[in-house]
Formats: sequence, C-alpha cells, structure tokens
Amino acid sequence: MPTVTKITPCLWFHYNCEEAIHYYVSVFNGAPYSENNSQVTSIQRYASGMNTPSNAQMVGKVIAGDFLLAGQKFMGFDGGNVFTFNESISMFIGCEDQAEVDYFWEKLSAVPSSEQCGWCKDQFGLSWQIIPKQLGELMRNPDQEKSSRVVNAMLQMKKIIVADLERATQD
Repeated sequence: MPTVTKITPCLWFHYNCEEAIHYYVSVFNGAPYSENNSQVTSIQRYASGMNTPSNAQMVGKVIAGDFLLAGQKFMGFDGGNVFTFNESISMFIGCEDQAEVDYFWEKLSAVPSSEQCGWCKDQFGLSWQIIPKQLGELMRNPDQEKSSRVVNAMLQMKKIIVADLERATQD
C-alpha cells in the first residue's frame, strides 16, 4: 500500500511557480551528496474559462504543481500578487559540512539584507535556513561556556562558517 503524505508544504507564487519549481529541483539535484531524488511530479495549468478573478492573466500559469526536493513533497501554484512569503516560514536545509553550506548559500541567497544566522532569502522571496550539522553538535556541548560562545559566534554570522564555530569552543 503506498504511503500517503499527510503534510505537504504548499507555496504561493505570484506568477512564476513553474520557474521556481524547476530552479529548486535543479539546485537540489546538483547539491553535494545529492541522491537526485528531486523532481517535478506534475503540473496542471489554468485554462481559459476557469472562474478566476484575473483569468486572462492566469491562463497557462500553474494551478497545481507537485514536486519533490530531497525526497520531501511540495506543492506550488501561481496565485497572483495577493500574498507574499515572509520570514515566519522558512525551509530548513540540514547540511553535512561547509561545502554543502557554501553550495546552497550560493544557489539560494539572493537578498543580502535578509541574511542572518544561516537564514537567507531566494530570488522568489522564500526564506531558507542553511545549517550545518556541526552547529547543533557544538551548541550541545556540555560545557555551557563553550556552548554559549558558539551561539554568540553564530549570532554574528550571515552564512554559517563551521571553522569559526569550532574556534569559539577553543579555550
């Protein structure tokens, strides 16, 4: 019996859903350690005659796009410019090492003013957290003073730099 995904993030794009979906799939398939399990699974389009507030503008745009990123199911659609993404929701990418952090940061960070503590915003306005596994490991250090220094170092960063976090634990 196939597994049913109970929760699927659904992303509202203005008019560029298809471009975003293809971009995200290419980013995740090109990533270090990628298992190439990112793909577009289906795209349905608005047709003429559909009862939408701005039908002429929506014809041919995505009414439902299903895709996988690193095996995680997502949906997306073009809904016009009624709503925008904001930082209250972000996509978390757990990275193996600095090379993976650097790769995703280069591909996804498009708004320098939004960069802080491993968070960035892409060209479509979606926020991402690009976090190396070492951050969590170092923050869980049983020596509270070292753990605090790691947190303080992270709070000063835009992109997370593992070597700088490790230096923060040194006496």
